[in-house]
Amino acid sequence: MTKIPFDEKELKVVREIPDYFGGETPVYDFPVSMREATKAALIDKKPVWLLNGVEQQMFCPEVIPDNGARGFVIEGKPYPREKFGGKDMFGVEWVYVDVAGGSMVKPGNPLLEDANDWKEKVVFPDIDSWDWEGSAELNKEFLAGDQANLLWFLNGCWFERLISFMDFEEAAVAMIDEDQVDAVKELMHELTSLYIRLVDKCVQYYDIDGFCIHDDWGSQRSPFFSEDAARDIILPEMKRFVDHVHSKGKYVELHSCGHVEDRCSVFVDAGFDLWTPMAMNDTVALYEEYGDRIAIGVVYDKPFDPASASEEEQRAAARDYAERFTKPGKIAYYSLYNAPGMMTPAFREELYKASREIYSK
Repeated sequence: MTKIPFDEKELKVVREIPDYFGGETPVYDFPVSMREATKAALIDKKPVWLLNGVEQQMFCPEVIPDNGARGFVIEGKPYPREKFGGKDMFGVEWVYVDVAGGSMVKPGNPLLEDANDWKEKVVFPDIDSWDWEGSAELNKEFLAGDQANLLWFLNGCWFERLISFMDFEEAAVAMIDEDQVDAVKELMHELTSLYIRLVDKCVQYYDIDGFCIHDDWGSQRSPFFSEDAARDIILPEMKRFVDHVHSKGKYVELHSCGHVEDRCSVFVDAGFDLWTPMAMNDTVALYEEYGDRIAIGVVYDKPFDPASASEEEQRAAARDYAERFTKPGKIAYYSLYNAPGMMTPAFREELYKASREIYSK
């Protein structure tokens, strides 16, 4: 994309759209669509401005049973609360917990106790029988806006899916048990093949730009399993999935919670385009080390108090963020999810302006 000089007229607010936190987010008079800007940054590696989340729209269609099971359907019609929970695409029962704002597997009846039994006990879904055409028609208008459409795959494809089958402790043991590791590898290969077929269906029926896949790998303090296990068991399948998405001309975001900064090299080798780490990770260091190979959602390490900071201080903070995280050849993504409070009107405007000025040079 040819560099476009910044014009102060871009700061005009043309409309507002709902954000993830129940508020409204202003949309500026951007020189290109938000969809174009997202693809320019994540696919072409040539940002137009520093992305901050408003540019993407989450898409979680009901036609994929996992989304209803998780109570996380986002599409062209409302999804009623009474339908939250239920069976995912493998028939695993989920229970929605209001206080947590999410679902958990119904306890007490794991699908697997030994990974070696997966061929007898795991029934793969017949995705061809799902009403893709009806879903496509329902969501045609929903996906027709100027935001990038990011289709989320919930419930994980690799370790998270194994947890849903076995419960956490048994899944963690299966990753290191010599008697189960080969079966785990076989299962994850078949899971990846399923998700590749899902990618093909979604590309066929929806106007989407990228995919976000879940696979949480850590607790508040450390990863759940070793890097050796990650590289031996999961990395080959991750790369196979990412390579396939890229072959369709789409970008891939990883959602992986926990203190897993020590596994970022695995995510890089898998080829992911974007990872937004949780705030317990040193996102500044991750940007410095890996930002030339994966876009990192950076949590600002010099936070201000929105209630007491002057507008001048807020703008200075935005300038500092932009100057530090727009280095040539490295892509950052403002970590709105981890620091929504700092995104004041003054900070947002100055961050956009400063990054536009830098990237247009």
